[in-house]
Amino acid sequence: MTVAGATLRDKPILVPLLIAANVAAYVLTAVTAGNFGANYRSDLFADYALVPMTVAGGQWWRLVTSGFLHIGVVHLVMNMIALWVIGRDLELLLGRARFAAVYGLSLLGGSAAVFLLGVAENPVAGASGAVYGLMGGIAVAALRLKVSMRPVITVIALNIVASVLIPGISLLGHVGGLILGAASTAALVYAPRERRNAIQASALIGLLVVLVVVLLVRDVAFGDLSCIGSGQYIRCG
Repeated sequence: MTVAGATLRDKPILVPLLIAANVAAYVLTAVTAGNFGANYRSDLFADYALVPMTVAGGQWWRLVTSGFLHIGVVHLVMNMIALWVIGRDLELLLGRARFAAVYGLSLLGGSAAVFLLGVAENPVAGASGAVYGLMGGIAVAALRLKVSMRPVITVIALNIVASVLIPGISLLGHVGGLILGAASTAALVYAPRERRNAIQASALIGLLVVLVVVLLVRDVAFGDLSCIGSGQYIRCG
């Protein structure tokens, strides 16, 4: 068994499925837009990207669906490469169910950060909130296993710098995902062996509850909003 309590396996399953889902979403938006280079012009993209004002207006599904949308081929390819490189090792370490929980919480953490602090009318899309969560998870796992953290920290630092310097990238989504990914992975790999499953489940549920409460509080602060103005799409990654 691994340090997280998972059964050792020889190949990842969820990571390829997540990549397939992201690629399928891209193809669908590109086909409906009639343009593979400008898939964000699709009505489907407009209906499922994350726009804080529309989420406050009741379209909560955008917090999840936006994590499977990408703006252009380069955006998709970069995120999918990162998901494959980072995610396959973390899935084997955590196990499928635990990995799915970390990925989901990271995705929601990135979306929550945008909803809480982002520009109300600016649409955001991308899987990198979840991918950054996996980066945070790898860093925590390296610390727990007492292996060199220099490569992981270097990669995270370079990506955060790129998020700040490159126009059109949502730093909020990255940081939110990174924090939730690190926190949820820490709950998994540092749980004591005695009552490990119960402690891990309680910690993950607790993080989810905190996210939901924060989102509901912010929703009330937004007020009764049901429409948005036009804005330029922002790449989340």
